[in-house]
Amino acid sequence: MRVISKKTLVVFYSAHPDAQTAIEDWYRKVTNADWNNFSDLRNTFNSADSAGNKRFVFNIKGNNYRLVAIVLFVAKQVYIRFVGMHAEYDKIKDIQNI
Repeated sequence: MRVISKKTLVVFYSAHPDAQTAIEDWYRKVTNADWNNFSDLRNTFNSADSAGNKRFVFNIKGNNYRLVAIVLFVAKQVYIRFVGMHAEYDKIKDIQNI
């Protein structure tokens, strides 16, 4: 899978150094994955949830952080839409449109 854009992740973990190892691990797993559907994604990240409209929510660092990405299985692309603290994620009103 191709992640767009890693820079978003780097900017986040530069501000939150405790998240760096977990985010780099997530990135490595995603770039090495070959997902064809949500079931394949769940085999890699069993706690991931579908939020609708091709958005998926990933727990990062024991659920301290959340990452929301659009996953296009056919195109093999993952678009980072949000990465932040769990409390920030809880404030999102319309996750299907971020």
